[in-house]
Amino acid sequence: MPIDAAKALAAEPRTGEIGWAQKDVLLYHLGIGAGVPATDPGELRYTLESRLHVLPSFATVAGSGAPGVISGLSLPGIEVELAKVLHGGQHLVVHRPIPAEGTATTTNRLAAVYDKGKAAVLVLRTEAADADGPLWTNDAQIFVRGEGGWGGDRGPSARLEPPTGEPERTVERPVREDQALLYRLSGDWNPLHADPEFAEVAGFERPILHGLCTYGITLKAVVDILLDGDPTRVRSYDTRFAGVVYPGETLRIRMWRQDGTAVRVAVSSVERDDAPVLADTVVHHS
Repeated sequence: MPIDAAKALAAEPRTGEIGWAQKDVLLYHLGIGAGVPATDPGELRYTLESRLHVLPSFATVAGSGAPGVISGLSLPGIEVELAKVLHGGQHLVVHRPIPAEGTATTTNRLAAVYDKGKAAVLVLRTEAADADGPLWTNDAQIFVRGEGGWGGDRGPSARLEPPTGEPERTVERPVREDQALLYRLSGDWNPLHADPEFAEVAGFERPILHGLCTYGITLKAVVDILLDGDPTRVRSYDTRFAGVVYPGETLRIRMWRQDGTAVRVAVSSVERDDAPVLADTVVHHS
């Protein structure tokens, strides 16, 4: 079996130093569609360095980009084909607001390996801290198709009961034809998002948008609409990637407030009859 779960889980954590500048934050924000309209004061907090606020989902690309997908495949005990890999979900905890520029020490380790029968799931945990203490904790769930079935632990279910009643807000966000090409400049170079031939080998009709790009687009919508445009109110953000997005499509984002401290979200593709894109999505906030 290409995945040796015991060996992978026993591997020593990897530590490293990362750094980011305002330019990296600005590029990330543009990659998730910020800046439209370009002179809107609400957009300028994402696109103008003198007013810059950092959307917490920037943590998924800070310093290195997409820590859960590519680097997770280089851990001891893991030898899989990139074309079999899909990003299954993301869990982000923000310990305090992310500065617009800074450095941090990151610790990466495999937190779990689950056997889902037809696939294996790798949970890669990345913790970041600077001189003032912890900044964020990221768990990326990576599905490796065809690598399950060895009788291992299936792991917990990430499925939540769907929200009830009509959503408080529903918005639509267009995805540019070149959105994936722009987003990948923040560090996720997986050819699945740019190379038509690679996408076809992986089973898709054409390159798909990064799941973490949809993740960022969705968090920005929640912050802008229900959190008074204040990214520092976000405490954690969870999602399951339920389906793909093709560049050029439109995202329909539905939001429900819960208990004054959380927002449930569902995201679908308008052009494909509301095909689910993000599910079991929760933003916890102050």
